[in-house]
Amino acid sequence: MSHHHAMTAASSLLPGEQRTAHEDALQYLTFSLGDEVFAMDIRSVREIIQHGAMTVVPLMPEFVRGIINLRGAVVPVIDLQSRFGRAPAQVGKKTCIIIFDVGPEGDKVQLGLMVDAVSEVIDIPLSHIEPPPQFGTTIQREFIHGLGKVGSEFIVILEPERALNIDDMVALAEAGQPC
Repeated sequence: MSHHHAMTAASSLLPGEQRTAHEDALQYLTFSLGDEVFAMDIRSVREIIQHGAMTVVPLMPEFVRGIINLRGAVVPVIDLQSRFGRAPAQVGKKTCIIIFDVGPEGDKVQLGLMVDAVSEVIDIPLSHIEPPPQFGTTIQREFIHGLGKVGSEFIVILEPERALNIDDMVALAEAGQPC
């Protein structure tokens, strides 16, 4: 799953390897919630789908909007706004669901993350990522992997596994599987 951005003519003369050799950079998917931009490690992202109908599950935490059936798999969809303790997200034209994997290798489950809009995939060098701040963010610190410096701005890089209370979600996904 390599995301190749259009290369300029000058750089295409170089072998592709040389571009990243000077520094380790990870690729992040950026997305927006309201007017804030967040990012998550692209390696856990499976696909991005349009927001569609979902089945509401009773007795679920408020931040679980429902479940969707993705090619036979039951995928819980988390409303990230609500998970952060805010008002539930409004569904708009650009609302997307990011399908991503969580859990240990070999025992992964898929979760959906409802976001207002998906932006782009960006590279953030490891040296540009700072630890989570002690204060000043609008979301709980344990949800934050770090702050990525992109140009003159900082983007909050989420730690989706922590942000989503995975144990609850895994139980939900497994409960939804046919016996």
